[in-house]
Amino acid sequence: MANTFNTSTNSCTAPSTKLKKFTPHNHQQQDEASLPGLPDHIAQLCLSFVNPTLLYSVCHSWRRLIYSPSFPPFFSLYALLNHSQSSNSNSNSIEFFNFDPISSTWDLLPPPPPPPLSVILHHPSFISRNFSIQSVSFSQNLVLLAATTHNFSPALSHPLIFNPLSKTWSFGPRLATPRRWCAAGAVRGAVYVASGVGSHFSNDTARALEKWDHDCHGEWKKKSRLKDARYSRDAIDAVGWRGKLCMVNVKAKEGIVYNVDKDEWEEMPEGMLYGWRGPVAAMDEDVMYVVDEAKGALRKYDHERDLWEEIMESEKLRGAQHVAAAAGKLCVVCGENGIVVVDVLASPGRLWVVDLPNGFEALRVHILPRMSRPDFDFPAVPSTSME
Repeated sequence: MANTFNTSTNSCTAPSTKLKKFTPHNHQQQDEASLPGLPDHIAQLCLSFVNPTLLYSVCHSWRRLIYSPSFPPFFSLYALLNHSQSSNSNSNSIEFFNFDPISSTWDLLPPPPPPPLSVILHHPSFISRNFSIQSVSFSQNLVLLAATTHNFSPALSHPLIFNPLSKTWSFGPRLATPRRWCAAGAVRGAVYVASGVGSHFSNDTARALEKWDHDCHGEWKKKSRLKDARYSRDAIDAVGWRGKLCMVNVKAKEGIVYNVDKDEWEEMPEGMLYGWRGPVAAMDEDVMYVVDEAKGALRKYDHERDLWEEIMESEKLRGAQHVAAAAGKLCVVCGENGIVVVDVLASPGRLWVVDLPNGFEALRVHILPRMSRPDFDFPAVPSTSME
C-alpha cells in the first residue's frame, strides 16, 4: 500500500482548498465517476471524505477524479534532487521531482522558465564547502530563493516559484540584493531573506533583511538590520514559528530570533539554541522539531520549559540534512538513507523510507498539495518505498 502523508480521511486535503464542481472530460467518464443514484456533484462530495488511497485502488475513473483540479488535493512531497553519478562538478545536475504518496511514484516537474537555472553544488577548490540551494514553502507554493553560479555569484535575481495546482513556474519580484549563503524562511504569509553575500562580500548585504508579502505584485521591503555580519558565512534555514523567525548557524552555534510583529531582533532562548543540533522545521508554524544529525534523535521544542523533548531515535535519521513539516508528518533528507518520513502524530512515532529515483540524491524537500494530473501526462518513475 502507498505511504500516504495523511492517515485519516479528515486530513487528506490541503486545509485551505474548497470543493469545486467536477466537470468530467466526456459523458463516459461522467458515468464512471458517479455513484449510482446520485448527481455527480453530490457523488464527488461523498467521495471527498474517503481516503484518496482507497479511491485510487477502486477504479480508474475515481483515480482520475482525485487528480482532477476540482477535487481537494492531498499532500505530497516535492524534492530538489541531484544527479549523484555526475562526474562534472560544474554541470547543472539539479532536477525537480514530486513524490506521489498514493501511487508511490516520482514525477518529474515541468522545467523552469528560461533562462536555464545555472548553479554549482561543489567545486574542487572548496572541498569542504557545499554551495546550497535555498528554498521555502510559501502559500502552498515551492519558492527557490538563493543559489550559487559557476562564477560564485548569486544565481537568482528573482524568486523562482512553482505552483503545484496549476503546474506552472513564475518569477517573483526582483530581490533588492540578490544573494547566496543567506538565511531564508517564511512566516505568516511572507518570505524573508537575511544576511548572506552577493558576488562579493558587503557588510550592508551581510546585515540586510528583506521581506516579500503574499501579494504577488508586492515588492521586497527592507526591514530591521542585523547587528553584525556573523550569519553571512553559511546557508541557513530561518524557521517560522509563532510569529518569529528562528535561525541558527549550527557550525558556529550562533542563534538569533526575528520578531515579525515588532520588526526587532532578539536573543535566542538558551535552551532552544543548545538543542538545535541539526535541521529544524515547524509544524503549522506552531511546534518545532529538530533532528539531531549526529545521534539520529528526533526532538520537539517545549517553549515553556525551554528544552527539547526526545520523541524517538533511529539510525535512519543519522546524517539529517534538511527537514520539512506538514500534515502531521516530517520528511527528512538523510544522505545515504534517502528521505525518511516520520509520523509524529502516531504513538509511538513511526517512520518509513521513501526511496529516491536511481542515480539521484536529495538536497531539499517540501510538503505541498499534489499536482493536478487528470490525464496522467507526467513521466512517472516507480518507487520501491518501504514502510
